[in-house]
Amino acid sequence: MQVVMPTVEADVAFGLGRLNLTNSEVRSRVSKALEAVGMSEYLQRPVQTLSGGQKQRVAIAGALAEACKVLLLDELTTFLDESDQMGVIKAVQNLLDISGEVTALWVTHRLEELEYADGAVYMEDGRVIMHGDAASINKFIKAKQSSYINRINS
Repeated sequence: MQVVMPTVEADVAFGLGRLNLTNSEVRSRVSKALEAVGMSEYLQRPVQTLSGGQKQRVAIAGALAEACKVLLLDELTTFLDESDQMGVIKAVQNLLDISGEVTALWVTHRLEELEYADGAVYMEDGRVIMHGDAASINKFIKAKQSSYINRINS
């Protein structure tokens, strides 16, 4: 996800240009999308003044405004501070709760993000090792980590 326009409003509206919407429809979608990610008050803010997490939330708002059905979120919280990480996670959760029709595929190496997942897939070297509910995957990974640490310390 990246922002490409000079202001938050313009960036969220960017992808809507191809949909032949009226100006009123565009403004409505932009407003609703920014509200969903907690960025309404940043409507006219230049994007270069935003934090990394705020930029991620603006990009998510753009996807919401376009009514995307699937989001591929690849290492979405990487390089963000803890506050921005939680803001982005909450924005995605809010988007999923509001829409009910959006699927988020979340690629991450952070185990703490599993608690927000309905299901998970664990991969090594490009191969699926295990898939199932997030709690089971989390337990499996922690057991692997513990085993590895024990071998190193032996």
